[in-house]
Amino acid sequence: MTMTPADTATTIMFAIYLVAMLLIGWLGYRATSNLSDYILGGRSLGSFVTALSAGASDMSGWLLMGLPGAVYASGLSESWIAIGLCIGAWLNWYFVAGRLRVYTEKVGNALTMPDYFTNRFEDHSNLLRIFTAVVILVFFTLYCASGVVAGARLFESMFGMPYSVALWVGALCTIAYVFIGGFLAVSWTDTIQASLMIGALILAPLMVIYNQGGVTESIQLVEQIKPGATSLMGDLDTLAILSLAAWGLGYFGQPHILVRFMAAESLHTIPNARRIGMIWMFLCLFGSVGVGFFGIAYFGSHPEIPNTVAANNETVFVEISRLLFNPWIAGLLLAAILAAVMSTLSCQLLVCSSALTQDLYKTFLRRGASDHELVWVGRAMVLLVSVVAIWLASDPNSEVLGLVSYAWAGFGAAFGPVVLLSLMWPRMTRNGALAGMIVGALTVIIWKKTSWAALGMPVLDTVYEIIPGFLLSTLAVVIFSLISPPPSASIRQTFDEVETDVREHG
Repeated sequence: MTMTPADTATTIMFAIYLVAMLLIGWLGYRATSNLSDYILGGRSLGSFVTALSAGASDMSGWLLMGLPGAVYASGLSESWIAIGLCIGAWLNWYFVAGRLRVYTEKVGNALTMPDYFTNRFEDHSNLLRIFTAVVILVFFTLYCASGVVAGARLFESMFGMPYSVALWVGALCTIAYVFIGGFLAVSWTDTIQASLMIGALILAPLMVIYNQGGVTESIQLVEQIKPGATSLMGDLDTLAILSLAAWGLGYFGQPHILVRFMAAESLHTIPNARRIGMIWMFLCLFGSVGVGFFGIAYFGSHPEIPNTVAANNETVFVEISRLLFNPWIAGLLLAAILAAVMSTLSCQLLVCSSALTQDLYKTFLRRGASDHELVWVGRAMVLLVSVVAIWLASDPNSEVLGLVSYAWAGFGAAFGPVVLLSLMWPRMTRNGALAGMIVGALTVIIWKKTSWAALGMPVLDTVYEIIPGFLLSTLAVVIFSLISPPPSASIRQTFDEVETDVREHG
């Protein structure tokens, strides 16, 4: 493929970005001396890194491709998911972050979510550890596969690579710095990537507005080109709006976000991290909606431009970056898409590696393993999960990737109520936690696979599966906790100590 000067500029910016990420990975390697450093950064993250790392690990390529594309296709009614996510993220920061940071340190310095559940409920049978680790591995391996596909599609479209080559190039870029540097490298790169993402999402809609002559003119154009696109309600009914907004419920159960809270330097860093994180998230989501919304005005008023967005609305950010910015700046903006993909994929790889190393290998195979051994086992597990993810992604149309669409709901329903109630309700028991996880996960899977229309209830097909999953999981936790013997005195004492710390220092 013959490269134009613009292509050359984009390639150079991509290369600079990737070299910078690998350098950070090497610095993370220098700062990693034990397993706690490798999978939780030694609990050393300050407010700024905690906030941006949590945000970047949450928002994948969906933020720069999926959401702008949905708004471009349907108008502002698609932004209900962004509203739900903002509300859910704030509640997660407010009710979960501080308590989880304190609790995980008090219950044996828990390094992973399976660790936390096991120690929180004094589960000597390790049933909670095994089930939690299995759920994490199943859903996150699929998530990782989707991230590999997204990265491959980006390299394929940007540089004309065959998909089979782009698959390995995109995956190796991420695998390298996770393998080398562990949690510190992932968190530091997340901070850079989050900064790149917010810059891109603020600049792109502003450039479109400027090109169209102002905000008022742009909104009027949108209304002319796509009547009804300015309505927040659109064609949605109440149930559809609730289903979109219900995405926010998923935050309470996402392991890759929760471990960022666990890694904070102290309880005192959480309030400031919450403010930074929520400002970042609001601006990113606002910018993402703006790209899609004002993109309607731009492409609708420039019929002379070959509109590839009409064929694939998820490329609206890519095309705006290419058409309205200097090639060097465009290269940096497009690197933001790769940043979004890499930041999410990297933390998912690390959570899978942590589950395999800390919760399975160390617990069941090598109880006396040294930190040096465990760090290298963790690195080996990163490679193992990566190979499986690449294998799954080798067929981008594989049906298994369809599971990713409800993996968010799976985590949210299986872990969300369990996390919330374990931090807020002293009467909760091990049996309640296990029942909540099983009921939540199974409800999501069964609901998704059921054709409600065939059963004469078509309205239920529009209900996002996290809603029944979350509600039934909560009910299961409460019922099975109440019919179980009450928690031991030591469990109650730890709960009271956490509450005291949160009240006094939170």
